[in-house]
Amino acid sequence: MLEWAEERRRVALMHIAVGSDHAGLNLKQTIVGLLTEMGHTYEDFGCYDTRSVDYPDIARAVAEAVAEGRFDHGILVCSNGVGMSITANKVRGIRAALCHDTFSARRSREHTDANVLCLGEWAIGKGLAREIVQIYLTTEFVGGRHALRLEKIRALEDPSPKDNSRILD
Repeated sequence: MLEWAEERRRVALMHIAVGSDHAGLNLKQTIVGLLTEMGHTYEDFGCYDTRSVDYPDIARAVAEAVAEGRFDHGILVCSNGVGMSITANKVRGIRAALCHDTFSARRSREHTDANVLCLGEWAIGKGLAREIVQIYLTTEFVGGRHALRLEKIRALEDPSPKDNSRILD
């Protein structure tokens, strides 16, 4: 576990968009508690009880809010995280990473500058989820050669007819 006093001095506090479907509700509540412990602020985009909801609605709302710059990051939870990840990645400017281990969480930030973390409640326990979120939120993008790769991703998102072939080669 990370020492929070030390980490809070090192990491700027953030505003996080969170959301889950009914299958991710319990884990989302754990994450919200962790965000509060860490001193971050958050907005909960739903769901708020165990009645069935469609995860694409929640994922889209969180992803759009992050893409618009209203939040520093997003965290989405469903049963396995896959549906949330697929949906969030349809929003231009979003780099959603499905992470079920701490290595993936660290790399999602260091190498791909992920801005949305996706988790699966049925795939990981609360303790591991807390560790993943801590690492995700305290790891910074390293830039360098990875910045060029992000430019290639952005070029794929660019709907303009300009020639992106020099970037994608």
